[in-house]
Amino acid sequence: MITNVILTNSKQMASIYNCNIIELNKIHNRAGNITPVTGLIDIPFEIERIYYLYDVPGGEVRGGHAHYELQQLIVAASGSFDVVIDDGRNKKTITLNRPNYGLLITPGIWRDLVNFSSGAVLLVLASKVYEESDYIRDYKEFIKYKNEYRTL
Repeated sequence: MITNVILTNSKQMASIYNCNIIELNKIHNRAGNITPVTGLIDIPFEIERIYYLYDVPGGEVRGGHAHYELQQLIVAASGSFDVVIDDGRNKKTITLNRPNYGLLITPGIWRDLVNFSSGAVLLVLASKVYEESDYIRDYKEFIKYKNEYRTL
């Protein structure tokens, strides 16, 4: 269940402090565990897209972008990796290594995905379908975007 989650939208100033770890329900069974995730119940958005990254070679960096509107929950379905979040002023590194914990990333946050363990699987639950126009892929443009909000 969602607790202590602060949401932002495109009209608010996004901060790394709006990105939270969400503990997902883990149903234990002697035959194995299951973690169900329901949009607007377990996470603060409807799930419109699911994707996963795997077979990431050692030393590779994934992510390297921000979104104007998209919210995501990033989960280490298997193995571990670090998520470096950046709001243009502050940076924070979060290690994900348990499949029943996810990192909520709000709009307007730059993210880099690094330090993948061998066999890691990164699962993403996203609030929108893929739209290239929602991506900020250049860090200088991201800083410019963030600075424009600060002067409003």
